[in-house]
Amino acid sequence: MKNRLYYGDNLEILRNREYFPDECVDLIYLDPPFNSNRNYNVLFKSESGADSEAQITAFKDTWHWGETAEATYDELVVDAPHKVSTAIAALMDLIERNQMMAYLVMMTARLVELHRVLKPTGSLYLHCDPTASHYLKLILDTIFGAASFQNEIVWKRSSAHSDRSQGNVLHMGRIHDVILFYTRSDSATRNTVFTPHDPEYVRKFYNKVDEAGRKYRLDNLLGPGGASKGNPFYEVMGVWRHWRYSEERMKRLIEEGRVIQTKPGNVPMYKRYLDEMPGVSLQDVWTDINPLAGHAKERLGYPTQKPEALLERIIRASSNEGDVVLDPFCGCGTAIAAAHKLGRKWIGIDITHLSIALQKYRLQDMFELVSGADYAVIGEPATVDAARELARDSANEGRYQFEWWALSLLRAKPAGGSAGSRKGKKGADQGIDGIINFFDEDERGKKKPRRVVVQVKSGVVNSGQIRDLKGTVEREGAAIGVFITLEPPTQAMTREALAAGWYESRTWGAKYRRLQILTIGDLFDGAGVEMPPQHGTLTRAARWKRGDVSVDGESQRDLI
Repeated sequence: MKNRLYYGDNLEILRNREYFPDECVDLIYLDPPFNSNRNYNVLFKSESGADSEAQITAFKDTWHWGETAEATYDELVVDAPHKVSTAIAALMDLIERNQMMAYLVMMTARLVELHRVLKPTGSLYLHCDPTASHYLKLILDTIFGAASFQNEIVWKRSSAHSDRSQGNVLHMGRIHDVILFYTRSDSATRNTVFTPHDPEYVRKFYNKVDEAGRKYRLDNLLGPGGASKGNPFYEVMGVWRHWRYSEERMKRLIEEGRVIQTKPGNVPMYKRYLDEMPGVSLQDVWTDINPLAGHAKERLGYPTQKPEALLERIIRASSNEGDVVLDPFCGCGTAIAAAHKLGRKWIGIDITHLSIALQKYRLQDMFELVSGADYAVIGEPATVDAARELARDSANEGRYQFEWWALSLLRAKPAGGSAGSRKGKKGADQGIDGIINFFDEDERGKKKPRRVVVQVKSGVVNSGQIRDLKGTVEREGAAIGVFITLEPPTQAMTREALAAGWYESRTWGAKYRRLQILTIGDLFDGAGVEMPPQHGTLTRAARWKRGDVSVDGESQRDLI
């Protein structure tokens, strides 16, 4: 199987049997948009209230109730398995039509498909927060069966802080996320993962050191339950007891120096070395994986980015090398990056071209993987006609999707829009859709940051737009302006661009056209911006060297 990225609605993609036949995936991790850092009650406001809409304006992390949610609800009631239909109808009676119910309806439809594509040996990890976790657990119990529930994992995602009170209610600090862990069957892949011992535990209990400098503790040798459990009774170092081990094995331990009597008459003890202990088997409260700090090397600027160590732990615990890992809400691609590092195959799905672009950059920067050669991207335009179709898809914010996709062909950083949102920027864009940064020398020979500004047009184009771009370049003090157009430029546009002159690079001793026009067809043919080669756009992921793992992964690598 070739690794794949899909652009589009994950429900439609998952329902495509050519893409996803039954039981084809070994591990699913999903981190769907959910209610983070927002008023709990806002999800339960009626869709009809103007006040509700005002509160919801900035809330990008959930779906609204509308035609799509209503149609999906009807479909679940009519066509879904009986238990699922019954559960979703009951939730409607309980919650009614609001943002939370829209979220649950849309998630239920997707979870039905995810259950279908999961192998009998597979596992699913659903990342959410306490706002919706209890409802999602009911849905998962219905789809997977209550017996398939394994753990409700608590991940401490933040240090202690004081949350604001809501009305007259003062709640406690909210510092954790929930990860719901389900398996498809009892035969699910299970790898024992250990975490390091707590330093305080080591200090308190492994407080003895032998002549070789090895830390150890003294442990009990007595047989639990004594005679009632059939433990052998014999004499060791003058002490008669029911022992844990046979007399033959006890003699061998004594010969190896593993049995110590602290003084005559005392019960002998077992010498347990710290370096022989694999650690603590994985528990369901994870406080040892920190969220990404603002300065973290991993951070790519994606608003809900999770640390690679978190995904490495999940992937190690519930899959083996060569298994297929699916992330149907893959965002900036952390699950995909972790899966690739650990030798798994992977599939990612996302509904924005900006997220797909971020993943392509990440895969190239970390692993030198090239889209089309090392993995497939399905759903992106491959022809000019397909690009035109994307631009005209008004129901799916086509203008912004086209803009983000076109910018990704140049690796230009979008000047507006949120990485996790399907909506573009609001208000005037000051004539800039994207930016490419680079360094050049000033007249004194010192390194100076410079930039290329990019405009993207999917409709009718004319020479006035090139004049506007020239004005933007001058106003912004940019080195170069690039005009990406879906439609062919007119001769007047070409003349305007040529008349703008040149940008001269002191560092590279070369001249570059100050205004450059690139059509989508040109970009398909391999054309790019003529500019100094040392440049940067979006935050680059650190290059990965084989064998490198995150701090948490390093601690686990030899503990499985």
